[in-house]
Amino acid sequence: MSKIVIAIDGYSSCGKSTTAKAVAARMGYGYIDTGAMYRAVSLFFTQEHVAFSNPKEVVAALENIHITFNFNQRTGRNETCLNGLNVEEEIRKMYISNIVSEVSAIPEVRRAMVAQQKKMGRRRGVVMDGRDIGTKVFPDAEVKVFMTADTYIRAQRRQRELLEKGELVNLEDIIKNIEKRDRIDTTRAESPLVQAPDATLLDTSHMTIEEQVDWVIQQADRRISELHREGHFSQE
Repeated sequence: MSKIVIAIDGYSSCGKSTTAKAVAARMGYGYIDTGAMYRAVSLFFTQEHVAFSNPKEVVAALENIHITFNFNQRTGRNETCLNGLNVEEEIRKMYISNIVSEVSAIPEVRRAMVAQQKKMGRRRGVVMDGRDIGTKVFPDAEVKVFMTADTYIRAQRRQRELLEKGELVNLEDIIKNIEKRDRIDTTRAESPLVQAPDATLLDTSHMTIEEQVDWVIQQADRRISELHREGHFSQE
């Protein structure tokens, strides 16, 4: 089977998840939303009043977290389930956005989620987006993309997403949230956000989602062709 792993890393609100979902759908691949996994953990920690600074509490809580993705036939999208409950809408709210980078920086959380993600992608044929997919989760991914975009444009995109869900948030507050998340993501000790040496940089500031999807698929098609020529895949 000539299937590969496509790793899409980068900053928040660059279009990673939307692009990754569309690429997976067009290629017939599985999609794994790693950001949703960290958001689900953040939600559980909030509900259970877990102290982020207490490793024992964190480890105990992680043992009670089971995250799955279910495909909704009606909406045509994957939805995140936390311990069997659909939390897709709740984990996208601003109060989760305000803590998710802090939660995902906790070493115990990072290690637990990375282990799950590696299991999910073991059979190849997946598109995975996040912060450390090409550097930590799948350093051997055949295609690696690192997305970036102008901070103001990212904030505008995030504001539109929240408005569509009925949540009105001031643009300046969103910019502060994005800058805080960038700072935490890039400076954390465990798996910081960094462009892998063999990842291709994609600035999405002035690209539509369709253009981003086409671009990633072109990279994937080119890499699959190269692997065929090099004899890595069977010719069946």
